[in-house]
Amino acid sequence: MKYIDPHIHMCSRTTDDYEAMKQAGIVAVIEPAFWQGQLRTAVGTFKDYYQSLIGWERFRASQFGIKHFCTIGLNSKEANNESLAEQVMEILPMFIYKEGVVGIGEIGYDDQTAMEDKFFRQQLVLAKDAQLPVQIHTPHRDKKTGTTRSMDVCMEHGLAPDWVIVDHNNEETVKETLDRGFWAAFTIYPHTKMGSQRMVEIVKQYGSDGIFINSAADWGVSDPLAVPKTAALMLTHGISEHDVQKVCYTNALIAFGKSGQFNEADWLQAAPADQQLKYHGNSILRGGQKPANTGEIV
Repeated sequence: MKYIDPHIHMCSRTTDDYEAMKQAGIVAVIEPAFWQGQLRTAVGTFKDYYQSLIGWERFRASQFGIKHFCTIGLNSKEANNESLAEQVMEILPMFIYKEGVVGIGEIGYDDQTAMEDKFFRQQLVLAKDAQLPVQIHTPHRDKKTGTTRSMDVCMEHGLAPDWVIVDHNNEETVKETLDRGFWAAFTIYPHTKMGSQRMVEIVKQYGSDGIFINSAADWGVSDPLAVPKTAALMLTHGISEHDVQKVCYTNALIAFGKSGQFNEADWLQAAPADQQLKYHGNSILRGGQKPANTGEIV
Protein backbone atom coordinates (compact mmCIF):
# COMPACT_ATOMS: atom_id res chain seq x y z
CA MET A 1 0.00 0.00 0.00
CA LYS A 2 0.98 3.61 -0.57
CA TYR A 3 0.45 6.26 2.09
CA ILE A 4 0.16 10.03 2.35
CA ASP A 5 0.98 11.80 5.60
CA PRO A 6 -1.00 15.05 5.19
CA HIS A 7 0.26 16.73 8.35
CA ILE A 8 3.88 16.23 9.40
CA HIS A 9 6.51 18.77 10.46
CA MET A 10 9.50 17.44 8.56
CA CYS A 11 11.74 20.39 9.40
CA SER A 12 12.00 18.75 12.83
CA ARG A 13 12.78 15.27 11.49
CA THR A 14 16.02 13.62 10.41
CA THR A 15 17.16 12.06 7.16
CA ASP A 16 16.78 8.68 8.91
CA ASP A 17 13.07 9.45 9.25
CA TYR A 18 12.79 10.14 5.52
CA GLU A 19 14.48 6.83 4.75
CA ALA A 20 12.18 4.92 7.11
CA MET A 21 9.10 6.67 5.77
CA LYS A 22 9.98 5.79 2.19
CA GLN A 23 10.57 2.15 3.11
CA ALA A 24 7.20 2.07 4.90
CA GLY A 25 5.37 3.18 1.76
CA ILE A 26 4.89 6.92 2.35
CA VAL A 27 4.99 8.60 -1.06
CA ALA A 28 3.88 12.15 -0.24
CA VAL A 29 3.75 14.47 2.75
CA ILE A 30 2.17 17.83 3.54
CA GLU A 31 3.98 20.06 6.00
CA PRO A 32 1.80 22.73 7.62
CA ALA A 33 3.38 25.97 8.78
CA PHE A 34 3.41 26.07 12.58
CA TRP A 35 5.40 27.40 15.51
CA GLN A 36 8.71 25.69 16.17
CA GLY A 37 8.60 25.39 19.95
CA GLN A 38 9.77 28.94 20.55
CA LEU A 39 7.83 32.05 19.59
CA ARG A 40 9.34 34.05 16.74
CA THR A 41 10.04 37.72 17.34
CA ALA A 42 10.54 39.20 13.86
CA VAL A 43 8.81 38.93 10.52
CA GLY A 44 12.08 37.92 8.87
CA THR A 45 12.08 34.66 10.78
CA PHE A 46 8.69 33.84 9.28
CA LYS A 47 10.00 34.66 5.80
CA ASP A 48 12.94 32.31 6.21
CA TYR A 49 10.72 29.58 7.64
CA TYR A 50 8.17 29.77 4.82
CA GLN A 51 11.02 29.81 2.30
CA SER A 52 12.43 26.62 3.81
CA LEU A 53 9.06 24.89 3.43
CA ILE A 54 8.84 25.61 -0.28
CA GLY A 55 12.57 25.27 -0.89
CA TRP A 56 15.04 23.25 1.13
CA GLU A 57 12.55 20.84 2.73
CA ARG A 58 10.93 20.13 -0.62
CA PHE A 59 14.38 19.33 -2.03
CA ARG A 60 15.42 17.24 0.99
CA ALA A 61 12.31 15.05 0.70
CA SER A 62 12.95 14.51 -3.00
CA GLN A 63 16.36 13.05 -2.20
CA PHE A 64 14.57 10.13 -0.56
CA GLY A 65 11.88 9.65 -3.19
CA ILE A 66 9.13 11.44 -1.25
CA LYS A 67 7.10 14.29 -2.68
CA HIS A 68 6.85 17.23 -0.28
CA PHE A 69 4.04 19.79 -0.19
CA CYS A 70 3.09 22.36 2.41
CA THR A 71 0.38 24.65 3.69
CA ILE A 72 1.26 28.23 4.57
CA GLY A 73 -0.28 30.37 7.28
CA LEU A 74 0.07 32.24 10.54
CA ASN A 75 -0.42 29.70 13.31
CA SER A 76 -2.86 30.43 16.11
CA LYS A 77 -0.28 30.40 18.89
CA GLU A 78 1.72 33.22 17.32
CA ALA A 79 -1.36 35.19 16.26
CA ASN A 80 -1.51 36.68 19.75
CA ASN A 81 1.41 39.03 19.02
CA GLU A 82 -0.75 41.53 17.14
CA SER A 83 1.91 43.81 15.70
CA LEU A 84 4.01 40.90 14.45
CA ALA A 85 0.96 39.03 13.19
CA GLU A 86 -0.04 42.02 11.08
CA GLN A 87 3.39 42.00 9.46
CA VAL A 88 3.10 38.28 8.76
CA MET A 89 -0.29 38.79 7.12
CA GLU A 90 1.36 41.25 4.74
CA ILE A 91 3.89 38.67 3.51
CA LEU A 92 1.59 35.64 3.24
CA PRO A 93 0.55 36.48 -0.36
CA MET A 94 4.23 36.20 -1.31
CA PHE A 95 4.15 32.49 -0.47
CA ILE A 96 0.66 31.00 -0.82
CA TYR A 97 0.81 30.99 -4.62
CA LYS A 98 4.16 29.22 -4.79
CA GLU A 99 4.64 25.77 -6.29
CA GLY A 100 3.84 23.01 -3.83
CA VAL A 101 1.59 25.09 -1.56
CA VAL A 102 -1.66 23.15 -1.29
CA GLY A 103 -3.56 25.12 1.34
CA ILE A 104 -3.70 27.80 4.02
CA GLY A 105 -2.71 26.28 7.35
CA GLU A 106 -2.48 25.30 9.94
CA ILE A 107 -4.70 28.07 11.29
CA GLY A 108 -7.47 28.39 13.84
CA TYR A 109 -7.57 28.57 17.61
CA ASP A 110 -5.21 27.78 20.47
CA ASP A 111 -6.47 29.67 23.53
CA GLN A 112 -9.45 31.02 21.53
CA THR A 113 -8.49 34.66 22.08
CA ALA A 114 -9.75 37.73 20.25
CA MET A 115 -6.45 38.02 18.35
CA GLU A 116 -6.59 34.40 17.23
CA ASP A 117 -10.11 34.98 15.97
CA LYS A 118 -9.10 38.13 14.13
CA PHE A 119 -6.27 36.55 12.18
CA PHE A 120 -8.11 33.28 11.64
CA ARG A 121 -10.86 35.22 9.87
CA GLN A 122 -8.39 37.20 7.79
CA GLN A 123 -6.74 34.01 6.60
CA LEU A 124 -10.07 32.44 5.69
CA VAL A 125 -10.66 35.41 3.39
CA LEU A 126 -7.18 34.89 1.94
CA ALA A 127 -7.89 31.20 1.34
CA LYS A 128 -11.21 31.93 -0.33
CA ASP A 129 -9.65 34.54 -2.61
CA ALA A 130 -6.78 32.20 -3.52
CA GLN A 131 -9.12 29.20 -3.94
CA LEU A 132 -7.06 27.07 -1.59
CA PRO A 133 -8.21 24.51 0.99
CA VAL A 134 -8.00 25.45 4.66
CA GLN A 135 -6.23 23.28 7.24
CA ILE A 136 -7.56 24.00 10.73
CA HIS A 137 -5.71 23.45 13.99
CA THR A 138 -8.29 22.70 16.67
CA PRO A 139 -7.32 23.65 20.23
CA HIS A 140 -6.01 21.17 22.75
CA ARG A 141 -8.03 22.83 25.54
CA ASP A 142 -11.83 23.01 25.31
CA LYS A 143 -11.55 21.20 21.99
CA LYS A 144 -15.26 20.68 21.37
CA THR A 145 -16.09 24.37 21.75
CA GLY A 146 -13.09 25.36 19.63
CA THR A 147 -13.92 22.86 16.90
CA THR A 148 -17.54 23.99 16.68
CA ARG A 149 -16.46 27.62 16.66
CA SER A 150 -13.91 26.97 13.90
CA MET A 151 -16.55 25.43 11.65
CA ASP A 152 -19.07 28.19 12.46
CA VAL A 153 -16.56 30.87 11.44
CA CYS A 154 -15.76 29.03 8.19
CA MET A 155 -19.45 28.95 7.35
CA GLU A 156 -19.81 32.65 8.21
CA HIS A 157 -17.11 33.37 5.63
CA GLY A 158 -18.83 31.31 2.96
CA LEU A 159 -16.32 28.47 2.74
CA ALA A 160 -17.70 25.19 1.48
CA PRO A 161 -17.17 22.53 4.18
CA ASP A 162 -15.44 20.17 1.76
CA TRP A 163 -12.73 22.82 1.28
CA VAL A 164 -11.89 22.73 4.99
CA ILE A 165 -9.82 20.09 6.81
CA VAL A 166 -10.59 20.09 10.53
CA ASP A 167 -7.55 18.54 12.18
CA HIS A 168 -6.83 16.93 15.56
CA ASN A 169 -10.34 15.48 15.89
CA ASN A 170 -11.25 13.06 18.67
CA GLU A 171 -14.26 11.04 19.82
CA GLU A 172 -15.91 14.20 21.13
CA THR A 173 -15.76 16.14 17.85
CA VAL A 174 -15.89 13.63 15.00
CA LYS A 175 -19.66 13.29 14.65
CA GLU A 176 -20.33 17.01 14.35
CA THR A 177 -17.41 17.48 11.95
CA LEU A 178 -18.68 14.75 9.63
CA ASP A 179 -22.35 15.69 9.97
CA ARG A 180 -21.55 19.24 8.87
CA GLY A 181 -19.64 18.01 5.80
CA PHE A 182 -16.12 19.02 6.84
CA TRP A 183 -13.12 16.75 6.43
CA ALA A 184 -12.31 15.06 9.75
CA ALA A 185 -8.55 14.61 10.13
CA PHE A 186 -7.03 12.76 13.08
CA THR A 187 -3.52 13.04 14.47
CA ILE A 188 -2.00 9.76 15.66
CA TYR A 189 0.24 10.93 18.46
CA PRO A 190 1.76 9.06 21.41
CA HIS A 191 -0.31 9.48 24.59
CA THR A 192 -2.22 12.55 23.35
CA LYS A 193 -4.57 13.59 20.53
CA MET A 194 -5.51 10.15 19.08
CA GLY A 195 -4.01 6.69 19.52
CA SER A 196 -3.93 4.00 16.84
CA GLN A 197 -6.32 1.67 18.67
CA ARG A 198 -8.79 4.49 19.26
CA MET A 199 -8.56 5.33 15.57
CA VAL A 200 -9.48 1.76 14.68
CA GLU A 201 -12.64 2.08 16.74
CA ILE A 202 -13.57 5.38 15.12
CA VAL A 203 -13.29 3.92 11.62
CA LYS A 204 -15.34 0.91 12.71
CA GLN A 205 -18.05 3.22 14.02
CA TYR A 206 -18.07 5.97 11.38
CA GLY A 207 -16.63 4.27 8.31
CA SER A 208 -14.03 5.80 6.02
CA ASP A 209 -15.97 8.58 4.30
CA GLY A 210 -14.61 12.03 5.09
CA ILE A 211 -11.89 10.74 7.44
CA PHE A 212 -8.12 10.64 7.14
CA ILE A 213 -5.14 10.42 9.49
CA ASN A 214 -1.74 11.99 9.97
CA SER A 215 1.23 11.84 12.33
CA ALA A 216 1.89 15.58 12.89
CA ALA A 217 5.38 14.37 13.83
CA ASP A 218 7.32 17.36 15.09
CA TRP A 219 9.99 18.36 17.62
CA GLY A 220 8.13 16.58 20.42
CA VAL A 221 7.85 12.87 21.14
CA SER A 222 6.08 11.69 17.99
CA ASP A 223 6.19 9.00 15.32
CA PRO A 224 6.68 9.76 11.60
CA LEU A 225 5.51 6.20 10.83
CA ALA A 226 2.16 6.64 12.60
CA VAL A 227 0.17 6.45 9.37
CA PRO A 228 1.49 3.09 8.05
CA LYS A 229 1.50 1.64 11.57
CA THR A 230 -2.14 2.59 12.11
CA ALA A 231 -3.01 1.24 8.67
CA ALA A 232 -1.49 -2.12 9.61
CA LEU A 233 -3.46 -2.17 12.86
CA MET A 234 -6.69 -1.42 11.00
CA LEU A 235 -6.11 -4.36 8.68
CA THR A 236 -5.49 -6.75 11.57
CA HIS A 237 -8.79 -5.61 13.12
CA GLY A 238 -10.79 -6.51 10.04
CA ILE A 239 -11.11 -3.10 8.38
CA SER A 240 -11.05 -3.60 4.63
CA GLU A 241 -8.07 -2.60 2.54
CA HIS A 242 -10.42 -0.31 0.59
CA ASP A 243 -11.35 1.61 3.73
CA VAL A 244 -7.76 1.72 4.98
CA GLN A 245 -6.65 3.13 1.64
CA LYS A 246 -9.27 5.88 1.89
CA VAL A 247 -8.27 6.84 5.43
CA CYS A 248 -4.52 6.69 4.76
CA TYR A 249 -4.30 7.93 1.18
CA THR A 250 -7.34 8.65 -1.00
CA ASN A 251 -9.30 11.08 1.17
CA ALA A 252 -6.29 13.32 1.76
CA LEU A 253 -5.62 13.26 -1.98
CA ILE A 254 -9.18 14.45 -2.67
CA ALA A 255 -9.20 17.10 0.06
CA PHE A 256 -5.91 18.76 -0.85
CA GLY A 257 -6.31 18.00 -4.54
CA LYS A 258 -8.75 20.92 -4.67
CA SER A 259 -5.67 23.15 -4.64
CA GLY A 260 -4.83 22.00 -8.15
CA GLN A 261 -1.30 21.19 -6.95
CA PHE A 262 -1.74 17.80 -5.32
CA ASN A 263 -2.06 14.99 -7.86
CA GLU A 264 -1.00 11.34 -7.92
CA ALA A 265 1.10 12.00 -11.00
CA ASP A 266 3.32 14.19 -8.81
CA TRP A 267 4.77 11.06 -7.20
CA LEU A 268 3.70 8.17 -9.44
CA GLN A 269 5.37 9.77 -12.46
CA ALA A 270 8.15 11.58 -10.64
CA ALA A 271 11.75 11.25 -11.75
CA PRO A 272 13.78 8.84 -9.62
CA ALA A 273 15.65 10.30 -6.69
CA ASP A 274 19.13 11.52 -7.54
CA GLN A 275 21.33 12.23 -4.55
CA GLN A 276 23.96 13.84 -6.74
CA LEU A 277 21.72 16.90 -7.01
CA LYS A 278 22.33 19.95 -4.84
CA TYR A 279 20.16 22.77 -3.56
CA HIS A 280 21.93 26.14 -3.59
CA GLY A 281 25.17 24.19 -3.53
CA ASN A 282 24.14 22.07 -0.55
CA SER A 283 23.76 18.30 -0.45
CA ILE A 284 22.20 15.85 2.00
CA LEU A 285 25.47 13.92 1.90
CA ARG A 286 28.44 14.54 4.17
CA GLY A 287 32.16 13.86 3.83
CA GLY A 288 32.88 10.68 1.89
CA GLN A 289 29.24 9.56 1.71
CA LYS A 290 28.30 8.21 -1.69
CA PRO A 291 25.01 9.05 -3.38
CA ALA A 292 22.55 6.37 -4.37
CA ASN A 293 23.00 5.41 -8.00
CA THR A 294 21.50 7.89 -10.38
CA GLY A 295 18.08 6.61 -11.45
CA GLU A 296 17.70 4.50 -8.34
CA ILE A 297 14.87 5.43 -5.96
CA VAL A 298 16.30 5.37 -2.44
